[in-house]
Amino acid sequence: METGTAAGYGENAIPALSEGSLALLAGAMQVRHVGKGGSVFREGDRAEELFYVMRGKIRTVKSSDSGRTLTLYLHREGDLLGQLDPFPDTVHGFAAEAVEDAKVGVIRRAELEARLRRHGDLAIELVRWMGLMQRLTQTKLRDLIMFGKSGALCSLLIRLGNTCGVDKKGGLFLDVKLSHAEMADMIGATRESVNRMLGDLKKAGAIDTQEGCIIIKDVAYLRAVCHCENCPKAVCRM
Repeated sequence: METGTAAGYGENAIPALSEGSLALLAGAMQVRHVGKGGSVFREGDRAEELFYVMRGKIRTVKSSDSGRTLTLYLHREGDLLGQLDPFPDTVHGFAAEAVEDAKVGVIRRAELEARLRRHGDLAIELVRWMGLMQRLTQTKLRDLIMFGKSGALCSLLIRLGNTCGVDKKGGLFLDVKLSHAEMADMIGATRESVNRMLGDLKKAGAIDTQEGCIIIKDVAYLRAVCHCENCPKAVCRM
């Protein structure tokens, strides 16, 4: 079984399953290839599967009645995603789509539950994953609610730095090109407000730009704006 980042314990992956637990699930996984922009699952689909990112990037999004889309997470190789709860006939409250060509392992809920009954270590690891995802959600809600759009944007930049930042002379280069509209979708703001706030951060010397990429030059400034609590990188990420 191809697992990409070893067992979900890569530097930027959410710690999920050990090699032993992945081996237990390997026989139950069905491999699915999803092209860039393709759907892994849609909001309202029955939540009967858990997904393991073997290659590529998957983003989960939530749509509003007005048609606005909010990006919730950006999943990478080694991450788990999906919706597990104790209720029958549960449907997904969000959608997942491929940011680039991706390969995912799909585990049906019935297969997962059968293995959880037989293997306590696997059950413990799944509980830890669910707890970590809850903490990640709580920190993102904190960013959006407690310190306004500027705090949410600074937190987003820090999370992007932890997820795809590359240390180079001159600062931390974000190895991803995001439009201002895409960044706005990640913090529930408008493109115009993101333009203005990025301009203010650039004037303050906290960031710079080069060939469409953002360079973080003063992470301490960003941390001060969003009242950073120095969460571990497994939590402070996209």
